[in-house]
This record gives sequence, structure tokens and C-alpha cells, in this order.
Amino acid sequence: MASATLRTVRFVRRWLLERSSITQQEMLLDRGDRQVPATLFTPTNVRGPLPGWVVLHGSTRPGRFHPVLLRFARSLASARVAVIVPEVPEWRDLRLAPELTVPTVIMALDALGGSGVTGPGPYGLVGFSFGCPQVLIAAAQPDIGPRLAGVVGFGGYCDLQRILRFQMTGNHEWEGEEHHISPDPYARWIIGGNHLTSVPEYSDAGDVADALWRLAVEAGERRIPAWEASYDPLKEEERRTVAKERRWLFDLFAAPTGVEPDQDVIREFVPRLAVAAEKASPLMNPTPFLRAIEPQIKLLHGRGDRVMPYTETLRLHERFSVNQSVDMTITDLFAHSDQGARLPSLREEVLEGVKFTSALKRVLAMVT
Repeated sequence: MASATLRTVRFVRRWLLERSSITQQEMLLDRGDRQVPATLFTPTNVRGPLPGWVVLHGSTRPGRFHPVLLRFARSLASARVAVIVPEVPEWRDLRLAPELTVPTVIMALDALGGSGVTGPGPYGLVGFSFGCPQVLIAAAQPDIGPRLAGVVGFGGYCDLQRILRFQMTGNHEWEGEEHHISPDPYARWIIGGNHLTSVPEYSDAGDVADALWRLAVEAGERRIPAWEASYDPLKEEERRTVAKERRWLFDLFAAPTGVEPDQDVIREFVPRLAVAAEKASPLMNPTPFLRAIEPQIKLLHGRGDRVMPYTETLRLHERFSVNQSVDMTITDLFAHSDQGARLPSLREEVLEGVKFTSALKRVLAMVT
């Protein structure tokens, strides 16, 4: 059986060179309410039984075919493990539906166990972005937790109100120190498209919510950063579909590039949206579930993330009890969906590379 060190070397080699022999098998799985597609990645010509991992994508149009997620899954399979990536069609449609996480994970774990290439478990569970808090919630469930050796979250969030504040303003805070980075508006278009009408005062603002959802879908299709000025004509086109008396609300989420919304309005609006979204969909909030997680927990986040600030992973980390096995890595190498970030010097690149490789080794050591 390969050691964690050897698995890490194989993962990094595949990640950097994107060369190794991997088999991809497409399948349809029964989620209970519908058939959903999934991809099983396995190393070619390697005898089992292999360790098994389930990987969940986030709320993204490419879904399980997101280039970075594909690269991760193939690199993981190169480490001589089996990796299954189930589709969550609703998330791919940018509909936030956290209640589908548990049946999706159970379905994927069952598929791993019946694949003929893995042992009986326990397995690993990984979630990216919106999938990160969702895999943490799933790992706390009594019909999932005992089947897991560990759970890994990349680029997630802890506090819905704080994440909405960041997505609307770029401001985030840790231990009393304020930070700012220009946020990716894609995330606030998604939350507005899903939960604006959950706010009682805006229950009739379906035209605004629909326009924001269409903006997010188009950004996902174009694969051009949503902060680019090239979206301004599309914003204006969608704005014209909104009733005149509600266009100010559309502008709150999707003002033209360079135009800042009224900060007093934002401060009053964000708490109402957070409360309404959580009331409509309680599984948006991972915090009540964190201390029920028994498997090992690994959290990773890129410091330059413009969708979910890294301070949310710091906040997640402090929510666990001292009796839980939790490991956290904040790295300068990765942003939210980018493959990497440029550091000012080769020395810093090397140091961050060593730190991330060490974290990766700890991740791979969880499932044997």
C-alpha cells in the first residue's frame, strides 16, 4: 500500500505535468428523486482495492467538469486512489439547494462501495466552495459520518451574514482587524437570484431575482471574470427587464463597473438578506453541525480568494471543539477558482509550495 508521501509525489507530478494514465468512467446514479450523472476516476493498470474519495463541486455552471476540479480529481486519482465526482444538477443550474447534499453523498459512497475497485471504506469526502460547508454538514450526519475517514473543505464559509457582507462590499474582518479585497460579483448575483424574494419586503421582486440569476448564468458560461467591464452592456439589458421602481435593488447587486452602491443601504440590507436566506434554507448555515463531526477535518483556503474570504476558514476552524481532529492551511498559492496566484519572489513561491505540499500529504494520509 502506497505511503502518504508517495501519493503526494504522484499527485503533485500529475498536477504540474498533467501527465499520467487515468481512466474516466461516466455513469448514472440514482439519487432517489432522479438519476444524476457522475464521473469515476481511477488510475490505469493499478490493482485494487483502492482508497476511495467523493468530491463535490460548488455552485458553478461547469459543475463536475470545471477545469480546476477536473485537474484536482485526475491528480488525486494519479495518487492511486479512486475518485467519484457526482453531479448536483441544481447547483450546476446555480440553484442553491443544500438539502440535496446528503442524498448526493450517500449515493456517491454507495457507488464507490459497489464499484469493484475500492475497499469497504472508510472513504474521504471533499467539497469545494459552496460544497465545502455542505460536506461538513454531511459529515455530521449519522448515516454518513461513520463511513468517512476524513472530510476536506476548500474555500468555504462559516457565517452567512459575514459572507454576504463581503460579497456586497469586499470587506471582511478577523480578530478586530478589517481587510478589503475587491469581491467577485458572481457570488452576490447567485445569492440574489436565489434568495432576494425570501426577504419579506422583496417577495414581489422576482424580476430582479431572475435578472440576477441570468447574469450569473451568463458569467458562468462566458468564463470571463464577472468584475470585467464587458458585462456592463448585459447588466443594462437585464436592468431594463426590471420594473422601474425596483431598479435600485438591481443596482445594489449589479451596478456598472466602477460604481459603488450606497454603503448605508448595504449595511441595512445584508442582515435582512442573510436572515431570510437562512430561514428559507437552514442548511446554508454549517455552524450548528460542526461539533458533531467525528472524522478528521482538513480545511484549506487561498488568501487571495475574491468569492469567499480566507477569514471564513479561520472562523470555521475556531468553531470546532478542542477534542476534534482539525487541521487548517491558508495558502497564498491559490485563489477561489484560479489554478494559482503569482507571488512576488521565487523564495515565497517555494515556501508556499512546501506548506501546501505538507497540507496535501496530511489530506492523503487520512484515507488508506
